[in-house]
Amino acid sequence: MGTLIKQRDAHIDDQLVNSQFSAILQRVYANRGVTDPEELHMSLKNLLSPCTLMQMDDAVDLLLDTINQQQRIVIVGDYDADGATSSALAMRALRHFQADVSYIVPNRFDYGYGLSPEIVDLCSQRSAQLIITVDNGISSIEGAQHARDCAIKLLVTDHHLPGQQRPCADAIVNPNQEGDEFASKHLAGVGVLFYLLIALRSKMRSTGWFQAHAIEEPNIAQWLDIVALGTVADLVKLDRNNRILVEHGLRRIRSGKGNAGIQALLKIAGVDASRVLASDLGFQVGPRINAAGRLDDISVGIECLLTDNVEQAEQIAQTLHDLNLSRREIETQMKDQAMKGLAKIESSNTVNANDIGICVYEADWHQGVIGILAARIKEKYYRPTIAFALAKDGQLKGSARSITGVHIRDILESVATRYPDLIDKFGGHAMAAGLTIRVGDYQQFKKAFNEVLDDWVDSEDLNAQMLSDGELHISQLNIEIARALRAAGPWGQGFPMPLFDGRFKLISYRIVGQKHMKITLQVIDSEIMLDAILFNFENYDWQSRADIIHIAYELDVNFFRGIESVQLMIRHIETITQH
Repeated sequence: MGTLIKQRDAHIDDQLVNSQFSAILQRVYANRGVTDPEELHMSLKNLLSPCTLMQMDDAVDLLLDTINQQQRIVIVGDYDADGATSSALAMRALRHFQADVSYIVPNRFDYGYGLSPEIVDLCSQRSAQLIITVDNGISSIEGAQHARDCAIKLLVTDHHLPGQQRPCADAIVNPNQEGDEFASKHLAGVGVLFYLLIALRSKMRSTGWFQAHAIEEPNIAQWLDIVALGTVADLVKLDRNNRILVEHGLRRIRSGKGNAGIQALLKIAGVDASRVLASDLGFQVGPRINAAGRLDDISVGIECLLTDNVEQAEQIAQTLHDLNLSRREIETQMKDQAMKGLAKIESSNTVNANDIGICVYEADWHQGVIGILAARIKEKYYRPTIAFALAKDGQLKGSARSITGVHIRDILESVATRYPDLIDKFGGHAMAAGLTIRVGDYQQFKKAFNEVLDDWVDSEDLNAQMLSDGELHISQLNIEIARALRAAGPWGQGFPMPLFDGRFKLISYRIVGQKHMKITLQVIDSEIMLDAILFNFENYDWQSRADIIHIAYELDVNFFRGIESVQLMIRHIETITQH
């Protein structure tokens, strides 16, 4: 079934009606659940307090004691953009506090995810006295026990959903722990670490630590561009608290005060840093950082965020850019293989083409790219999808992506409960998860996965919808409205960019950059022409038959050679009227 455009129709609260916001923004904000204009005030003073995070005091005391005793700290990160930003933030802050600190990120191909016993051994070889996990650790039961056996203290900072068993750490900071009263459950790993640093600085300030050690008290907000990058790239929900973090990170970048590595990555992506949006972090910077973890070593991305040398930052950014190009090539090859495999499945009488969940596996797939592959297949078929690759240890590593309303980690937990020996390990979020199974269990897992999905998923969940904020009047299709919408964010996961729909007359089109389409549209019953662009289009031959097209689009500002103009960013074409 194709994607359907459906208009949102939220009630606009009286407080929004009486606010200074335009009628369009009132409609857009109401459609995102905003009822009070106060929710849109982005001052740092409106951030939630770190005090409500469970075990925060214990974590601060543990970290401060370690710093005071000049004991050796090793940061254990994760190999994606959230893990890289978390590691870089930890290194920058703890170095400022003159801590004895280094970092390790498990190579996904050699060690897999998280604080494994093998990673603890590597930390032990560095004479670690405290391990701090960032963006991982909550599911590292064996690794935590091994750290205790090695007499290494452990501080877990994570945001992933805990399993039934907690790691035996000296302190755990995770807003998703049972009983944690922190109001936002959507912090990224880098956000959790940011809060730990806020609380640590507060303790240092109250005890006179900075004066006693003759160290300048840092402005933790100086690192918010790193926090913004990890938050956006990890696709956590941009609730109010996260929007504040992201907005102030974007302001730093726009002001030219941002991290040298982020500036270099924006530059090589062709993004004007003074006009950067959250979407630029998500679609341009994040993938280049992630490419290092997928294909090589995420340490390359971390070092890009750690250097203050502009020339060095640009050199590393070039390396990350090249890795991302390689990642795209591999992904394209894998996607082609997967689509051929799915075509066979759909034409086969032995496999149900209407399975709720899709599982795909080829022995020669690169395990660093299966997450992207799963996401692409999920987008095409709108089904929960898991792509598997063969790991060095002979097991299958799977990367899962889900659809709205289907909590993929809970699905995997239900599979593990029904079939205790089927999944070796798993973890993740509502929309994304990872797992490991034995090669010989692949077919059994596919059956179990669909069996559980059949119990959880209604047929309505499988109907993809493109939610629109309604139609814009001809008088609203102008540069002033486009600028206002652009500036009204930050927009992102759970707080999406304003999307409108309407019918337009198709005047002309041309292919640019091999897979993008530049389109000229005419507003019906008027002489007004509009430029539009459709990225990554698939040639269904609709354009040769279309006269009137119904589109979902963002009203965007095109900035070219210093001149701003209105441009419709087409996100979906639903129907056509033939000549």
